[in-house]
Amino acid sequence: MTARLIVFPVRGRNWCFSRSIQHSITGSESAQNPSTLKDLWKKISTEKPVRENAELLVDFVSNKMNKGWSGLEKAPEGSFKNRIYGLGLRLLARVKPSEIFLKSISKDITKVEVAFPSSLNPRLVRRRLRHIALRFTKENLAMCTRGAVIHKKYFYGSVTLLPLTTAFAILPMPNIPFFWVLFRTYSHWRALQGSEKLIQLVTDCSEIQNSGNGDSDGTESKSKFGTHDLAGPPWVLKPSEDLEKLLHCKDDEGGLSQCAITDICKNFDLNANDVLKYRNSL
Repeated sequence: MTARLIVFPVRGRNWCFSRSIQHSITGSESAQNPSTLKDLWKKISTEKPVRENAELLVDFVSNKMNKGWSGLEKAPEGSFKNRIYGLGLRLLARVKPSEIFLKSISKDITKVEVAFPSSLNPRLVRRRLRHIALRFTKENLAMCTRGAVIHKKYFYGSVTLLPLTTAFAILPMPNIPFFWVLFRTYSHWRALQGSEKLIQLVTDCSEIQNSGNGDSDGTESKSKFGTHDLAGPPWVLKPSEDLEKLLHCKDDEGGLSQCAITDICKNFDLNANDVLKYRNSL
């Protein structure tokens, strides 16, 4: 599956990294997830690796959480469920946009197309995108994912808090702290997986290009992540004149105006709230 990534500066040194919304793919993925405990039991097999079974369990919990959130969204105005929904929106507004971006990099992605303003240097775009997912250590030249380190730490922290928040179940109201920590655990897990997948794609592309320069007769390149076809690298940079034209509308603080962000989100199928988080972040 090919994912389209949109990269552009929003204010000063703040850049936006976002994935275009693909409604048909999102719907098909949700349809494949187990919806009942019976379906989950059928798909979980002792012959499968533990990681695959864990993915199925996470998908099942995610499906239940999405259905519960949809129910809160449809609650009547002024009701208790509607107030919980408003509280959830305020909490979600605090989630970093980079985490949302990494969560959008699913395990099914095999190729990424990166659209960026035509005035930017492709090397700079590539470097900024790599920076959000990885960093290099000079001591042993080993590569580790910056996003993976961050979200692995928060993932374990959220798991540690889960047993503590169960104590709120004795109160005569929904256990909001438990469900919030459960969501954060799931969110950091997905961001961790997305960070590892993004670094895999970026690393494969880099190694493919380097090996292609050294061996013109080979048709395949091997890396620590597997074997890949040189004719189809998983990384494509696409300068966009349309995106460049939409970046000229600035606000008083030198960032993109609300009108420009709206037009960009409409033309490139982005979530406006995520783009605004990048612009307003320090």
